[in-house]
Amino acid sequence: MDEDELTSEHHYDRTRARQLLAAPGVPGRRDLLRSLLVTGGAAATWRFAAGSGTARAAAEDGPIVKPLPPDLFVNHGSNAEMRWEAMRGQGLYVPNDRFFVRNHTRTPLVDARTWRLRLFGSGLHGTPTADQARTFSYEDLLALPARTTSAVVECAGNGRAFFDLQQGTPAEGTPWHLGGVGLARWRGVPLATVLERAGLLPSAVDVLPQGLDPEVVSGGVNIGRVRRPLPIAKALKDALLVYEMNGEPLPPDHGFPVRLLVPGWIGVSCVKWLGSIEVADHPLFSPWNTQFYRFFGPDYPAEGSAPLGEQVTKSAFELPYPATVRARRPVVLRGRSWSPRRPVHRVEVSTDGGASWRGARLLGPDRGWRRWEIAWRPTHTGSTTLLARATDAAGRVQPDRTTFNTFGYLFGAVVRHPVQIV
Repeated sequence: MDEDELTSEHHYDRTRARQLLAAPGVPGRRDLLRSLLVTGGAAATWRFAAGSGTARAAAEDGPIVKPLPPDLFVNHGSNAEMRWEAMRGQGLYVPNDRFFVRNHTRTPLVDARTWRLRLFGSGLHGTPTADQARTFSYEDLLALPARTTSAVVECAGNGRAFFDLQQGTPAEGTPWHLGGVGLARWRGVPLATVLERAGLLPSAVDVLPQGLDPEVVSGGVNIGRVRRPLPIAKALKDALLVYEMNGEPLPPDHGFPVRLLVPGWIGVSCVKWLGSIEVADHPLFSPWNTQFYRFFGPDYPAEGSAPLGEQVTKSAFELPYPATVRARRPVVLRGRSWSPRRPVHRVEVSTDGGASWRGARLLGPDRGWRRWEIAWRPTHTGSTTLLARATDAAGRVQPDRTTFNTFGYLFGAVVRHPVQIV
């Protein structure tokens, strides 16, 4: 396979899935499926095991540290969804105080003074073991040449609720509407810089970042801390070890002191509270690319799909869900659309449930997502449905329906937004 293809999560995950299932001692695809069902799959109820010496659990009053005022968030327990109406007038980026939170367990509190990033494995000179890891302190990273980039981070389950609300088939997992996404300006050290300083070998194939959040227990089985591999080609291309978010040190809920940013890949790849990175001269695997983040359901093979690829195109109104507007008064509808592969080229809006469509006015260039607006003057009271659909620069248009999958990943259909006109 061409190295450039391995920077695409879709191609990479399909390649690694084939290698996993062909490896000696690995069960067949149907046996693998059965093992996934035993451990509860992606919809399991999470709890956590003890943390490490460099991190402690957040306060016992909740799994998330920052305040979650109900006008800014929908509280999902260990997760917090941004309310889209909270983005009106906020500019391009999502402020840190209203950026969504996706935790597998709970936010750990890490002391940056004692924190160390540990690198080890067969892909480094001398093949250091975990006990012999090369280490970087927080100060070490701050002293290295930095890069700043704008990037969207989005949970793979963003939009999951609409499998039920819109298509009549509930999916398992946190019932996100469209607020499991955010655009921020990130600053950090290229992962390539740290790998090279740690002694990267030409034979390196994969890296496996692992977080410091508490270990995940699914279906009674401890599957360890969150970790998901990526190919060395992607690691060297644009992955960042991030320590700033929108010009401020990373907040605890967003990965302080350091998280990984993997542009274009689903959110689980952007491991928070980064503690270690294994660098290997052979393919690496974890539950987060074998057991979780695959499609299962009636329209997929019994053994499931290959691991998930990138996200899908979405559009959201900066309105409450459902919303209320006044009749016979002009209103400017505003929203944002984003696409993983190409910039958003066009946005169309319907104010009558899809009977007619008008082009929205695009506001500025696409810098991770594209803002837009359109004027509307409702003429009578009653209920209606707003829709927004985006077209990317390659001509791909948001569909009317998304094929159902059991765990509700990658909902990309045009969302029907209910409105009451009073």
